[in-house]
Amino acid sequence: MRFAIAGNPNSGKTTLFNSLTGSRAHVGNWPGVTVDKKEGVYRLGNGAKTSEKINIIDLPGVYSLSPYTPEEVISRQFIMDEKPDLIINIVDSTKLERNLYLTTQLLEMDVPVVVALNMMDIIKREGSVIDTEILSQKLGVPVVPVSALKSGNVKLLMDKCIEYVKSPRRGSSFLPETALSEQYAKVLKLVERHNIRHPVFHAVKLLENDSIELMHNAVLSADIQNLKLEYEKSEKPFDYEAEIADLRYKFITDDIKPNAVKVFKNSGSKKSEKIDRILTHRIWGLPLFGLLMFVIFHFIFSENFLYLKSFDILEKGLSSPGVLLQEYIEKGLDFIMNRMHLLLGNAHAAAWAQGAVVDGLLKGIFSVLTFLPQILLLFLSLSILEDSGYMARIAFIMDRLLKPFGLSGKAFIPMLMGFGCSVPAMMGTRTLGSVKEQRMTIMLVPFFSCGAKMMIWATVGTAAFAKHVDIFIFSVYIIGIAVAVVGAIILKKTAFRGIKSNFVLELPDYRYPRLKGTLVELWKKMKGFLTTVTTTIAVSTLAIWFLQNFNLRFQMVSETGGASILEVLSNAVNWVFVPLGFAQGADGWKLVVATLTGLLAKEAVVSTMGVLYKVPGYDPNVSGSEAQVADTLQADGVFTGLTAISFVVFNLLVIPCVAAVATARSELKSAKWMFFVIGFWFATAWTASFLVYQAGSLLSRAGWINAVIFLFIVGIVLFAIFMRRKNKKDKCKGCNKCGK
Repeated sequence: MRFAIAGNPNSGKTTLFNSLTGSRAHVGNWPGVTVDKKEGVYRLGNGAKTSEKINIIDLPGVYSLSPYTPEEVISRQFIMDEKPDLIINIVDSTKLERNLYLTTQLLEMDVPVVVALNMMDIIKREGSVIDTEILSQKLGVPVVPVSALKSGNVKLLMDKCIEYVKSPRRGSSFLPETALSEQYAKVLKLVERHNIRHPVFHAVKLLENDSIELMHNAVLSADIQNLKLEYEKSEKPFDYEAEIADLRYKFITDDIKPNAVKVFKNSGSKKSEKIDRILTHRIWGLPLFGLLMFVIFHFIFSENFLYLKSFDILEKGLSSPGVLLQEYIEKGLDFIMNRMHLLLGNAHAAAWAQGAVVDGLLKGIFSVLTFLPQILLLFLSLSILEDSGYMARIAFIMDRLLKPFGLSGKAFIPMLMGFGCSVPAMMGTRTLGSVKEQRMTIMLVPFFSCGAKMMIWATVGTAAFAKHVDIFIFSVYIIGIAVAVVGAIILKKTAFRGIKSNFVLELPDYRYPRLKGTLVELWKKMKGFLTTVTTTIAVSTLAIWFLQNFNLRFQMVSETGGASILEVLSNAVNWVFVPLGFAQGADGWKLVVATLTGLLAKEAVVSTMGVLYKVPGYDPNVSGSEAQVADTLQADGVFTGLTAISFVVFNLLVIPCVAAVATARSELKSAKWMFFVIGFWFATAWTASFLVYQAGSLLSRAGWINAVIFLFIVGIVLFAIFMRRKNKKDKCKGCNKCGK
């Protein structure tokens, strides 16, 4: 059997799905987390046989079954075409009126429906009372109180579903008890005459002038339009869709709610409103978000987290928890690598074998694993912000800023997800209202630095800026957001002229982050990271080691001399990167190679540098003599402040990893657009990096006084342009002749 879970966004669908199936589907406290249907298995009892299982499908969250959003179409078509045996309609009991609107539509289908009344633990805690028996009588289907978060009554829910699914059910509607009863009866008779499945649902949708129904049932539409004209009482067409929507709410508020809800106190919403007066303030909301993100980066990356010298406790500042954990991991990995080097030496392994295992495989992988604690802390921080409901507020705040660029605040949700990984972020664009908005968002998502890129910033920042790594990394994230804004302006003026967006977002109540859900999400991130390290990065580091240590005659460079295969290949394309600064010099090709391997996986950039840059005088028999990548880069003077910024800007904006490119290709559904997008990513990265390096070089030669004067003049010019455009806009009288 197959049971489908349907409900409003943020009603607890995915939490219930995880509770039933043990799945690791993503759970978040904002609408739109589920952008496609997911499937898992619920097993009947412990040690159940393979046949004793139920397939559970988690449908996207929808407010109705009208064809206005991709989520609504996905959910509706699944129920109509895939024919699930039963629908579990999860309802947020704290927002009963709005959630039951979807319930009235699901009840019109010829499918058994069981209502899971979720968050009943909150209802009880707030002193509210909902009579589930009366609610069940009014709806005509079973109603089971549950707490998806705490798995409360989940087994009772499934027992009721298994019992109820055995009896076939015919769809029912509340319209026979309304002023539209006569019109509804005649349309229903026409639908039944054609033997259409779910006749009640189709009759109501045809009465509403539903676009999908009119397209699929063209034969009936003409008869139904003639039938409607009989009831028109004015020259203006009667809006059946709006009237039926009003009747649905009237049925809920006048018939169901007064009888089923005995006491209702929603103190959670009141508390959320008080907090939102500060966090979503039109002036202070965005600066507070920026300050919060800076505190998070300081907590994770700063080497001077608390400065205690004045108290004579330490001679230097206390490192942040992220840096301390990194140091412990670093020492452990150093020990393992030294032991392996010693073990292979005692076993008289060949020089190439020792190099491949230690300098190639282990050194490359360990240089990435060093940053695992900081990556997990960053993921943990973002998960807590998301689970609390705060991220939905940021989308709301950003809508005001994104609207002029043709994007809605809803587009910022996948962009925020891009801070974790570009792949699910690009998949999240499916919920956007138009194809143009989806395409533009996909093009901008990689500019929001993913977790894999973070170790690049940490490595380069440590090598070039030492004690100010936290400020450097925070600045990289800000640069990515700024470039995304500029990119949106350019795209709107060129490839996406006339793009418009609409934004409707439900702000969930603030909640305490759920420990179990947060840890599950953290484990999923770590598992994905370790999988990448042990597969893609392991293969790429070995390949890089081989290409760097052997020449074109497949002889070891250390024994025969000459240029390595990698050096020869990189020198062929090195000229492209020379104007960016970081590719200059005898060893500039190494950074070019590191950048190119990042196309496989961004984690490979650091591991590549770990293989290519060797520590002078390395002695495997001396514990701790193996320096880390950042220390080596710093000691060798690989980066100046300017080349470091140019390097990270290019790697931030350039074509993302292979997985992200494949996802973009799948979502864009066009090879032509994919070539355009790849070209846009590379051109943006090259141009931004070129401007950073060339402008920085010019200003450094001109001196800081001239630099300040130059920036002041640029500021005046930009301000003058802005005021001119503003005055021109103010003079417009809104005649609509220009179409704007």
